[in-house]
Order: sequence, then C-alpha cells, then structure tokens
Amino acid sequence: MDLGLKDKKAFVGGGSRGIGKAIALELAREGCDVVIASRTQSALEETAKEIEDITGRKVIPMVLDVTSREYVDRVMAEAASQLGGLDILVNSASLPGGSPNAIGPIDTVDEDALIGDFDVKYVGALRCARAALPFLKEQPWGRIINISGGNARNAGNLSGGARNVSLVHMTKTLATQVGKFGITVNCIHPGTTRTERTPSLLEARGKALGVSPEEAEKQDFTDGSPRGNHINRMVDASEIGYLTAYLASDKSWAVTGEVIMAGGGTGNSVYY
Repeated sequence: MDLGLKDKKAFVGGGSRGIGKAIALELAREGCDVVIASRTQSALEETAKEIEDITGRKVIPMVLDVTSREYVDRVMAEAASQLGGLDILVNSASLPGGSPNAIGPIDTVDEDALIGDFDVKYVGALRCARAALPFLKEQPWGRIINISGGNARNAGNLSGGARNVSLVHMTKTLATQVGKFGITVNCIHPGTTRTERTPSLLEARGKALGVSPEEAEKQDFTDGSPRGNHINRMVDASEIGYLTAYLASDKSWAVTGEVIMAGGGTGNSVYY
C-alpha cells in the first residue's frame, strides 16, 4: 500500500535514539524528508547520517530544548524553512518512565523533578504542536502523532503514568480544534519496546533473577507472565515506526483523537 508520504516533510522530536529514531527511519523509508531534534548534537548527527545512508532521503539534525517556548518556536520555523514546509509532527522527546525520584511512592516524590518531567513530555509536546500548527495549516493536510506510553493505563507511577495520561487528553483536545484544517492528531502507547537501552535493562533484570539476559527476557515474555504480553515477545521499536507511518499518512483520515496501545496486547481490560 502506498501511504502517500513521498516528499512529505516531517519533524520528529526525540529522533536521535530509541522509538523516535525508529520512527524517523520509517518515515524516511516511506519517502519523507525529516528533521530529527533532541538535546545532543553528536547523537543527532550520527543518527542523521545513518538514516540518510539507508534511505537516501534528507535528514537534518537540530538541537532542541522543548522546555523553552522561544527555542521551540525558533527551531520549528528553521525546520520548516530548511524542509520547504511541514506536513508531519511527531512528539517523542522524553525518556520513558519518568525521573527516578518523581515516580513515587508519594512521600518520596521530588516535586521539582515531577514538574520537570511534565515540562518535557506534556508541555514540551504542547509547545511543539503550537509551533508546528501554522506550518501544518499551510498544507493540504497535516498530521500530529504523540508518543505516550502504556503505563498511562496502570496505577503506580506518579510521573510516567500521569504525564502519559495528560498527552492523551491533549491529543483529543487538539483533534477537536484542528480537524477543520485537515489536521489529524493521534496518540500511541508503546509498551515494553526493544531499543538501544534494552541490552542494559535485560542485563540488570538477569542479575536480579540470577539468570542470563536472554533467559530473563524469555521468562518475562512467557505465556501468562505479568510482565509479558499476548504475543509472548517484546515489540521492536521498528513496529512503532510502522504504526506511526500509517497514522502520518494520507490513508489515516478516519482516525483522529484516538489513542492506540502498541504493546503486543497487555492485560484483560476492555476499552470501548
């Protein structure tokens, strides 16, 4: 299926590594020119070259601090200028889980860290969307995809879970406001996802269980494990990239204001 993404212009916040990098790669494979943005210039440059070598598309690295409105506005305008417009915004610019001293329990929460987490993931996405909208409105159609997280649906993390919920609310609110301009807004909840961080996480998990990293992963994703999912394997970041590419495409008009769980199927709750 042709997704209609050839020569479209995309901005991927958090595009230097992890899920954001996988999304940028898939959009470029589908024919987009892409700006990838994060805080670290060296990682951005390395990723941009890697994706350009694989896809042959233009990939522009830009340093971005999403906690500054002035910074965001300036970088978004520069991105649109260098790309020759903007069709797609992906907000993925935060580390998963939240700051260790902000997740709880409540009597241990560092409020400054908690507010900082919201400033990056929720307000940062809001700043990027606000800065991107004037450029998206200039196109025949536009797309905003917010990358949230599955812990929005699980109590226990006062930072990661709460800020992911807030992204869902913003997604629906923006969808109601900008649909009339041909812009759709959707949200993805990744679950446990294989990225560059996974080997170190599995090593630590293996040590805790007294087994190898490979055995730890196997145990966690065995049928019926509370840490696993319905497909009994870890979802790869590339699979989040595939889903994002669809939501960013000309084929996804029917879907807006929605949140899609992409963790391989978790829990028994029914959402309707």
